[in-house]
Amino acid sequence: MMAKRLLFGADCRRKYVSVIRNAICSEIHGSSWMKGCAANVQGRWPKVENAMERLPTSVSAKIPFKRRMCSTFQSTIDQAEIKKFQSLAQKWWDENGEFQALHTMNDLRVPFIRDTLINYIGSRQSGSPLSGVRLLDVGCGGGLLSEPLARLGAVVTGLDPVEDNIRTAEVHKSPDPFLNKQLQYKACSLEDITEECSECFDAIVASEVLEHVADRETFINCCYHVLKPSGHLFITTINKTNLSYLIGIIAAEWIFSIVPRGTHEWEKFVIPEELERQLESNGFYVESINGMYYNICSGLWSWTESTSINYALHAVKSKDTQHPESENPVSEETIQSYANSAS
Repeated sequence: MMAKRLLFGADCRRKYVSVIRNAICSEIHGSSWMKGCAANVQGRWPKVENAMERLPTSVSAKIPFKRRMCSTFQSTIDQAEIKKFQSLAQKWWDENGEFQALHTMNDLRVPFIRDTLINYIGSRQSGSPLSGVRLLDVGCGGGLLSEPLARLGAVVTGLDPVEDNIRTAEVHKSPDPFLNKQLQYKACSLEDITEECSECFDAIVASEVLEHVADRETFINCCYHVLKPSGHLFITTINKTNLSYLIGIIAAEWIFSIVPRGTHEWEKFVIPEELERQLESNGFYVESINGMYYNICSGLWSWTESTSINYALHAVKSKDTQHPESENPVSEETIQSYANSAS
């Protein structure tokens, strides 16, 4: 009986590898095709069938956004998301575990951040191209991205609301004296630091975070508040398309178990045009949007012209747009004091 189950499971996986490959190559977004996929799993894989029945048929309506003042910030924290990641806090540095895709994503996102910053500010020191750059890694988890950015010379502050994630990050960096000097962690949300650190950072990284926050507009507004004028915002996230539902949820969570089931909610995904509009209404201008492709078979990432599943975005805080509560930026002494207090 066990052998039959294994053979049946392998057969199903081979079949859906073919389905997914065809979907990606054709970039099919029509809901009728997706419903066809649902018909194929009917009676064969009940849990996947149930997930397919919840297939959304259209993206959310495009609505205008209005920047809020800091005094009206709502929480960006979703308690359900906290519970999800609390149970995974000890697994961040297992390169073959639940976060394997994030480990290999560094092959794209680290050079993307490094090269973009060098292009704008120049390399300040050989061997440490990001020397002198104050960088905030929001939703840093166990520090998978914070550490390589700190090794490039940036002074990095990693934020995460899950205390166990921060403990894992601290333990991992503790044997390295260089990282202990360059990298500090804080167990808190982004909005918790907005008042004490207005215009502190040269760059903010929010990688695979937007799809987990409770209030995206508040999150973006907080990013604006803590960035210096002309500061850089780097985002990687998931598009809100039928294809992203098939790949990001059905395939990644239900079929191949690349990430735990329930990790993502399609309703929290965001189309690039909507995100761009929301950023611009909060004082940013978008410089680039690039598609990212994850090869399920090889476990590797590559750049692609299509943004239909994953994408990376680079935005810059406008020098001409004054935030309502940033008319008197903090001094360099305050910035240095904040960096020291985080250590």
